[in-house]
Amino acid sequence: MATFITIGYGDAAGYNRLSDECKQAAHARDDTLRAAGALIGRAELPVQVRNPEGAGLRIEPGPYLQSALPIAGFAVLEAEDLDAAIERVSQTPCAVAHGVVEVWPLTT
Repeated sequence: MATFITIGYGDAAGYNRLSDECKQAAHARDDTLRAAGALIGRAELPVQVRNPEGAGLRIEPGPYLQSALPIAGFAVLEAEDLDAAIERVSQTPCAVAHGVVEVWPLTT
């Protein structure tokens, strides 16, 4: 099994466009992933941490990355390969709510 990090991007407007049935099915997919051992969480407000050459810590509020949609959540999951990871997240809330999910393979 390989490990993948997923980053879900989406906003309330896209989510609110979904039918209640579609929302329930998407959250059920998250529940299935959790039951299979995935670590899933919603994104809160980030901070940036810098310590150039170990000479002094700087912490600044806000994200470093910018995108058209805000980051809504993250997951760490196991899958056989990239295709399997894609299939596993293809029905999650961000994927179906007019957002996007990035899938990042991890190497150790």
